[in-house]
Amino acid sequence: MTADLFGREQAEDLISVPARKVSGSVIDVLATSRRDDFRTRRTAALTVGLDGIAGDRHAGFVRRSGAREPWYPRGTEICNERQLSILSREELAAIAADMGIDRIEPGWIGGNVMIEGIARLTLVPPRSRLVFSGGVVLRVDGDNTPCRIAGRAIAEQVGARPGLDLLFPKLAHRRRGLVAYVEHPGVIRPDETVTAYIPEHWLYR
Repeated sequence: MTADLFGREQAEDLISVPARKVSGSVIDVLATSRRDDFRTRRTAALTVGLDGIAGDRHAGFVRRSGAREPWYPRGTEICNERQLSILSREELAAIAADMGIDRIEPGWIGGNVMIEGIARLTLVPPRSRLVFSGGVVLRVDGDNTPCRIAGRAIAEQVGARPGLDLLFPKLAHRRRGLVAYVEHPGVIRPDETVTAYIPEHWLYR
């Protein structure tokens, strides 16, 4: 990599992707009122405030750090950028096929909004906005890391099979969907259009 006297990359070394937008449809919205259970259930409409979904396990302006944030002592109070879980119908179908099961329901793994029509949803980069036709805007924090807890929840639904709980984290890598926080509140309903506004982004080397 070459740079000028001020350490800036030369244009030919910058790998960038221009801004774009891509649209899909909302298939399901889901929520839970129990903070001791991450699983969610379908609802007719999903009301979201700036603090997320009222009563939801992941609601709030702050959360406690966990294994995903090893730079903090576990339990440290931090900003909550994981208010909602966004899933792709196409990605869930592909994961289920690779796992050798009929389906994965979004509620089994704590999904809040299931979308179809946005290819490779999990790879939509951070800083993107998901703009719903009903007015809600969600800001993407990043991809959701698949874990054994979700794998265990799937195994409970389809019938325990040795290793199924570990198979999900392996096969759902980069297909587990996104986590996001509410930038503009309102109500999300099935059959709405959702447009991902993807900013210019680049490879940091």
